[in-house]
Amino acid sequence: MSFTDAQLDRAVGALIGTAVGDALGIPYEFESRPRLLPGEHAQMLGGGLGDFAPGQWSDDTSMAVAIALAGADSSLTSTEGVEAAASNFLKWYEGGPPDIGIQTRAVLSSTKSTRADGGADLAEAMTTSALAYAADNPRSAGNGALMRTAPVGLSNLNDREATATAAYDIARLTHADPLAVDSCVLWSEAIRIAILDGRIDVRAGLDLVAQERRADWAARLDAASTSDPNAFNPNGFTVTALQAAAAAISQTPVPADDPSRHFHDTLHVAIRIGNDTDTVAAIAGGLLGARWGASAIPAHWRDMVHGWPVTAGQPATAETLASLAIRTLRRQS
Repeated sequence: MSFTDAQLDRAVGALIGTAVGDALGIPYEFESRPRLLPGEHAQMLGGGLGDFAPGQWSDDTSMAVAIALAGADSSLTSTEGVEAAASNFLKWYEGGPPDIGIQTRAVLSSTKSTRADGGADLAEAMTTSALAYAADNPRSAGNGALMRTAPVGLSNLNDREATATAAYDIARLTHADPLAVDSCVLWSEAIRIAILDGRIDVRAGLDLVAQERRADWAARLDAASTSDPNAFNPNGFTVTALQAAAAAISQTPVPADDPSRHFHDTLHVAIRIGNDTDTVAAIAGGLLGARWGASAIPAHWRDMVHGWPVTAGQPATAETLASLAIRTLRRQS
């Protein structure tokens, strides 16, 4: 399969958009700073729960990069691809990240302990830990898998079923609750469609989720398209996180004179919702970037973002993310 320059730009945009949304939302997460007022714009000030530097991305993007590194070399439907993603998660965790979700920490810590005794493959051990966590914690459908799913959306661009399979397997490495998995399937398919066709359709993957949950998801997406985005606070739950991002995207006007400014305008709306601001903005940024492309992302934002992994003392940057996206598409050509 060959890709146009516009599709390449949109694939790069999915990864950089995730990082930009994440870094832009960090200063405001859980009211680290006063919640933004209507019309007020967010800034990459750093801080947040992990005392991040301005422009530094958090666990949202770091885990997305872990997936993108795997997807650049192997299909995320392959044993090798899922194993590589799991290995990258553990490498990131062992590096002592400044911020990590409670559920993700518990699963990765358990996996590390299990692996110390040998036994199952890493991905299998990690999924087993996630299943055990879900069994012990009925409210385990957090947004920690959805926040990192953008690279899954560009991993199998010509195959929606493969994209859904990858979303399922990668989500379940840490988040085994069916709602967490469903949200990743829906958002990954929306990103795939946006990259290929240059349009946003968050309902495109409804037929890919289990039939018994399909009607509920359709109703949730309907609510996101008609409700004030601020209604979806709190948003640590994967459903309300998806609804918050979808509402911000669908209800922010696309400027007639400069449609690509929709990326910029929507991220500010997403962050004004409050609560888990970096995650909602990262989720929205991935889909917005997949729709409008890296070329629509303000240069000063692209230039500021950086984070894990750090190689020879130098953090990854937007150029790193662009390279991963292009490698992923070339693997499919």
